[in-house]
Amino acid sequence: MSVVRQCAPLPAFCHKTDNRVRLSAFDPVSEADVDKHIQQVPDKQSWLDPMPTWLLKGRSDLLSLFVTSLINASLSSGRFLTTFKRAVITPLQKQPGMDINAPQNNRPISNLSVLSKLTEHVVSTQLQTYVDMHDLLPHHQSAYRPGHSVETALVKVYSDLVQGLDSGNVAVLALLDMTAAFHSVDHVILLERLRCTFGISDLALAWFSTYLCGRAQSVRL
Repeated sequence: MSVVRQCAPLPAFCHKTDNRVRLSAFDPVSEADVDKHIQQVPDKQSWLDPMPTWLLKGRSDLLSLFVTSLINASLSSGRFLTTFKRAVITPLQKQPGMDINAPQNNRPISNLSVLSKLTEHVVSTQLQTYVDMHDLLPHHQSAYRPGHSVETALVKVYSDLVQGLDSGNVAVLALLDMTAAFHSVDHVILLERLRCTFGISDLALAWFSTYLCGRAQSVRL
């Protein structure tokens, strides 16, 4: 059985930031950069891949030209290719001895094609450079930032608690743990945040819009 997620229109509300900070399109990627990305790809592969990952990496001198053209076509058109948006789900038993026929006892492992992940990596690299250049991330965000981790987040929280107690105040720590937090992200709101808070517009925003919608998945047993 396959499941497809459809696109949704963007809302009209917006609270804009500095209008001078904009990312309207992604830069074309060079063949040398694509070859570098290919060599950094883990040796995993999907049933959707036309060839083994080791073969792509071993003959990247011949294949990187075609992969580069494919990725640049995606970036210049502002569209994430439909063939890249299909995932193969493999159920993995959470613990030995569990009833494998009960869906809740299996962890869904999603596998995308290597070409899909290469395109994602190219966009992620350019987006990260843009965000870092304009200092757009919150200063205390520890996730997905070089030099930051759970440790830096804990150090910040601990420091705030100690400073509050040393000042004679009462310190209270409230924690919120969301189940399947990534699945609860509203894509319409996410796109609006990209546009208003981070200045993503035009072809770049269109690329993210097509990246999020129209996805399909199938389960392989």
